[in-house]
Amino acid sequence: MVLRIVFLVVLVALGAPLVVVGILGWRERLARSGRLGVRTPAALRSDEAFRLANRVAGLPVLVAGMVAILGGVAAFGLPTPVPSTVVALIALVGAVLVARAGGMAGDRAAVILPARAATPAGCAGCACGGCG
Repeated sequence: MVLRIVFLVVLVALGAPLVVVGILGWRERLARSGRLGVRTPAALRSDEAFRLANRVAGLPVLVAGMVAILGGVAAFGLPTPVPSTVVALIALVGAVLVARAGGMAGDRAAVILPARAATPAGCAGCACGGCG
């Protein structure tokens, strides 16, 4: 029984933050200045790249959190230690792999996003044609 409680606590403790970060990323509510979300060089290149990377990664990260939570509940509900351990390990590995895939997809989206052209020095960006 203690082992099943440990599985439940660990997987819920892993899954709950993933669900929150997934929702915040999907809804574009993560701050680039914070510590959460896709934090690769491509994603941190601009606010637009950060929002895109985290929007793309949001749903997979949310799903990873749900896999962890549901796996913990399922492991807790099983009557013997061996199936509980198997279910908990599958849920843990599945959650980590899905979250990682989401982060990689978000990074790839940020890499593909074209960088904005820098405004030449001394140019006000008014598109008057005098900067060319």
